[in-house]
Amino acid sequence: MAAPLDPVLADWQARVRLAAASGQALVLQGGGSKRFLGRAPMGELLDTRVWSGIRSYEPTELVVTVRSGTPLAELEAVLAERGQMLAFEPPHFGPATVGGMVAAGLSGPRRASAGAVRDHLLGVTLMDGRGDILRFGGQVMKNVAGYDVSRLMAGAMGTLGLLLDVSLKVMPLPAAELTVRLSMTQADALRSLNRWGGQPLPLSASCWVDGLLHVRLSGAASAVEAAIKKIGGEVLEPAAQQAFWRALREQTLPFFAGSRPLWRLSVPSCEETIGAADVGLIEWGGALRWLRTPVEEGAALAEHVARQHGSAMCFRAGEGASCDVPFGRLSPALLGLHRRLKAAFDPAGVFNRARMYPDW
Repeated sequence: MAAPLDPVLADWQARVRLAAASGQALVLQGGGSKRFLGRAPMGELLDTRVWSGIRSYEPTELVVTVRSGTPLAELEAVLAERGQMLAFEPPHFGPATVGGMVAAGLSGPRRASAGAVRDHLLGVTLMDGRGDILRFGGQVMKNVAGYDVSRLMAGAMGTLGLLLDVSLKVMPLPAAELTVRLSMTQADALRSLNRWGGQPLPLSASCWVDGLLHVRLSGAASAVEAAIKKIGGEVLEPAAQQAFWRALREQTLPFFAGSRPLWRLSVPSCEETIGAADVGLIEWGGALRWLRTPVEEGAALAEHVARQHGSAMCFRAGEGASCDVPFGRLSPALLGLHRRLKAAFDPAGVFNRARMYPDW
C-alpha cells in the first residue's frame, strides 16, 4: 500500500485536479523575485514556500536534494559552510526560491565556464497538470541516461509542472580567485576575450561595461598568478571584486538602473556589433549582450539575432511598457515541439497560463 501523501502535497494535488476539471489556471510562485520575467500569468496563486527544506546533502558526493520552496540564500549558506557552491551563480533579484531558480533558468557570471542551471540539474520530482507526481533523473550523473527530461524544467517558467524536489550538482569553491580590470573599447574587449578563450587560462567570468573590462580568474593559486601576468591590468582588492560580481549578478550596477527596456541577447562571442546597437554590457566571453532600447527596436534586433543563430529576450519591458512575445518567436518546428511538451505535461493548461506565450 502506498504511503499517504504529505498534507501539503495532498492539498496541491486537489487544487490541480480541480483546476484541470474546471478549466481554471494556477499561478506557481515562490518568493516572486522573477515576477517581471515574461508575461503576466493568469490564475489563482499557489505559493510554493510552504514546501521548504533540504532533504539530503552529501558533500563528498557533490549533490544536494532540496524542496522547491526553499530559499535560495538558505541553500547557498549551507553549501558555503562546507566550502561548496552552485557553480552557475544564479541571480536572486529578491527572496528567490530554489524552484524559481530552476523555473527561470537564469545563470550568473560563471555560466560560460561552469555551465547553466540545466547542466547542474540531476533530477526533479514534480506534479503534472493531472495532479500526478512524476520523478525524473536521479542524484548522480550516471543516473542520467537517454533524454534527460528533468532538464526541460530549467527555463520552462513553471509551464510544464509544479516542481516539488530538485537534485543539484554542487562544486567546491575555487582555491584562489582574483579579478583584473583593464580599460579598453568594446571592440578590443571582444577581441581580447575571444583570444583568451582559446588559451588555457582559468577564466571564470568577464564583464565589459563603460569602457572597462573585468576578468575573473579562478583555480589553483599558481594558475591564477600566471594568468594575471599574461593578461595584465589592475588587480582588484578581494572586497571590491566580490562586490562587483555580486552587483553584476543581481543587476545593481549603474547600467541596469532606470526604466528603459532591457534586452538580453545570446549571440556568437565573435559578433562585434548587434545591428546598430553597439553600446551596452557584455558577459560570458562575448556571448551575452545586454542592451537598453525601446521595445519596438528591440523586437527588430531580436529578429536580426535569430537570423544569426542567436536568441533574444525582452528581460524587462520597463515601466508602463509590455512585450507581447518576451522570449522571442519560435520557428514552426520548435513551436510544435513546445506545444506537444505542454500537452504531455499539462494538457488542460493549468500552470502559469500565458506566462511564456499568449495562447498557452
